[in-house]
Amino acid sequence: MKQKPYLTLEDVKRMAAAAEAHALTNQWPVSIAIVDDGGHLLWLQRLDGVAAISAEIAPAKARTAALGRRESKIYEDMINQGRTSFLSAPQLQGMLEGGVPVIVDGHCVGAVGVSGVKSGEDAQIARAAIAALELGA
Repeated sequence: MKQKPYLTLEDVKRMAAAAEAHALTNQWPVSIAIVDDGGHLLWLQRLDGVAAISAEIAPAKARTAALGRRESKIYEDMINQGRTSFLSAPQLQGMLEGGVPVIVDGHCVGAVGVSGVKSGEDAQIARAAIAALELGA
């Protein structure tokens, strides 16, 4: 039987703390979601001052990144380049930049989704969360 890595609660807490610190340093009110490889919510945090809808968008971005095993921005780019039929893809509701998968030894073990500021800044916060795992290149 093959084995693969997975996110532990300690990993999730470390990622969440790094994301929160990055957001607060930049004074970016956001919601932060972390999911497992099946897109199931492990963590949701809504910082003060962020729009309530961000608590729905962040998990959707994370789920999209986990299930697709790629950044959610890829889907946004496909749609913006005219492939609008992709809007009908099942289970992918967060096709906006800000969802980043967590890849360990070639396995997608989960994803981070962030919503509340500009999309590129959302993705920056998600990457800061993943960097806290110190996975290397």
